[in-house]
Amino acid sequence: MRIVGLTGGIASGKSTVSNLFKTHGIPVVDADLVARDVLKKGTGGWKKVVSAFGEDILQPDGEVDRPKLGQIVFSNPEKRQLLNRLLAPYISSGIFREMLKLWMKGFKVIVLDVPLLFEAKMDKWTKPIIVVWVDPETQLQRLVLRDRTSEDDAQNRINAQMSLDLKRTRADIVIDNTGSLEDLKEQFQNVLFEVTKPLTWTEFGLSRQGAASVLVSIIVGVLIFRKVYNTESL
Repeated sequence: MRIVGLTGGIASGKSTVSNLFKTHGIPVVDADLVARDVLKKGTGGWKKVVSAFGEDILQPDGEVDRPKLGQIVFSNPEKRQLLNRLLAPYISSGIFREMLKLWMKGFKVIVLDVPLLFEAKMDKWTKPIIVVWVDPETQLQRLVLRDRTSEDDAQNRINAQMSLDLKRTRADIVIDNTGSLEDLKEQFQNVLFEVTKPLTWTEFGLSRQGAASVLVSIIVGVLIFRKVYNTESL
């Protein structure tokens, strides 16, 4: 199975690229969706976070007030690191479960959409790695417009992540999203061609079909060995 890493930065357009993969029939494991699940009321992640940050971060219904928690951690690097440490085991487990489900269904190519792909060291699981890049000015302007927030608040949120310029140096494929949506779609077609190329032998061996082929080969080999052994033993 080919596991494609997809990352970017806040307001870079990564989610748009993720949706393009979905519309072309390629399944996406979205780390943000997994993170929402592990923060649901009563889960292990929810208990850890409430214990660490207090009940002030909860809504009246007991669910975590995500925007409020976001304001706390984006303005405080130590608390952001604490939150990441608390949730990382639950998010990693959730991502693995989703990948296993897709493997069982026989998908040969999946996309792992993780904003913190490099920071969480999940890049070692993926090949190729795609980074959706925009220049800093465009990123800031888009974030201010999208979230209707101040430039200072937007810049704090951008600064809380690894810079896109650094991420692009570690990418196998860079999508430049400073242009229009049509420009993005045109680049995406080239990316789609690359990620849907035939699997390498290693990737095929890690697919469900590859595992089945190996198992059949082992069974056939054992049967032949037994037949030869029994014949020579007579």
